[in-house]
Amino acid sequence: MTARILYVEDNPQNMRLVRKILRSAGYEVLEATEGLVGVSVAAREVPDLILMDINLPDITGLEATTRLKASPRLSWIPVIAVTANAMHGDRENCLAAGCDGYLSKPVMKNELLQIVATFLSQAPTAATNNSHST
Repeated sequence: MTARILYVEDNPQNMRLVRKILRSAGYEVLEATEGLVGVSVAAREVPDLILMDINLPDITGLEATTRLKASPRLSWIPVIAVTANAMHGDRENCLAAGCDGYLSKPVMKNELLQIVATFLSQAPTAATNNSHST
């Protein structure tokens, strides 16, 4: 079964790059360009993994992650922060807000695929967690 990855990103070039990398590796890619839309798509589609930009136009990726992790139906989904925020303490802030991993921009293909594969191998799948969504 193909893993479904939601990428929440407002920059069209970043979206296009990550989409191309993930699809070429065989993943199904769901997309959202705002934090609230990302939370909504996650609730509707229940992806296996979420890549979350931190600087979004409506709510921050950290706020979106907090909302996802507060939902018993979605809290198991790994959320990886994908951000240009690479100053000292940014990684810790992302992890403290509930992100499970951190990837700095610009995104490098091998690094992206490695972190995605690592988190997908450790996480339960949507299929096993949908039984708990009633």
